[in-house]
Amino acid sequence: MAFDVVRILVINGPNLNTLGWRQPEVYGHETLADVEAMCKAEGDRLGAEVECFQSNSEGQIVDRIQSARGVFDGIALNAGAYTHTSIAILDALLAVGVPAVEVHLSNVYQRESFRHHSYLSKAAIGVIAGFGSHSYILALHALKHRLDQTPSAQVN
Repeated sequence: MAFDVVRILVINGPNLNTLGWRQPEVYGHETLADVEAMCKAEGDRLGAEVECFQSNSEGQIVDRIQSARGVFDGIALNAGAYTHTSIAILDALLAVGVPAVEVHLSNVYQRESFRHHSYLSKAAIGVIAGFGSHSYILALHALKHRLDQTPSAQVN
């Protein structure tokens, strides 16, 4: 069933506010503001309302995920380093029951071995990694497609 307006929350975790100048050879040259503008523009093209949030604090990310229940239809989440450490974020994703896509700018499997494990994948409908800022666009498309295929009774 197609939605009139799908609401997607894009969450960015620690250090993503440093995009554009932090290790551009790994993360690219776009700033977080660039990524957020790109996500909102793509949301408009998809007929989806996109809201963006960034925090370096694990607790604030957990709070934001919890507040998504009944408000957002999907979550695109780049939890940064918390991907590899946060059971609290995993538990929040499992609790809210909002479909989520795990997003990474870099291909984490070409990096340090500690980045190869994700606590969050268990709660994600999919993982997109290695396409730079385009990873977010792919995540929005994946969420919109999944939500369009989901009967309304199963979505918030």
